[in-house]
Amino acid sequence: MRRKSRVIHIGSLAIGGNNPVVVQSMTNTDTRDVTATVHQIQHLQAAGCELVRVAVLDEEAAAAIKKIKTSIDIPLIADIHFDHRLAIRSIEAGADG
Repeated sequence: MRRKSRVIHIGSLAIGGNNPVVVQSMTNTDTRDVTATVHQIQHLQAAGCELVRVAVLDEEAAAAIKKIKTSIDIPLIADIHFDHRLAIRSIEAGADG
């Protein structure tokens, strides 16, 4: 039995509540390398991934999110550690979460 949880929306996906489990993964490319990151995300999506996370280590990676988002069809999460400014910049660049 699943525990009760509230529903949140990330892009077009509803997560939690009675919604199906969402398959997610994280890229292992340098997010600043837009071409390699998009290529990997497209492969993940073809394999069934419904949500993807990318590491955002600096301002350049946060800015790359805008270009990445224009080339993918699944919600993108910015994985941020210890710097709220990168989180804000990532959201401004189009990250879904």
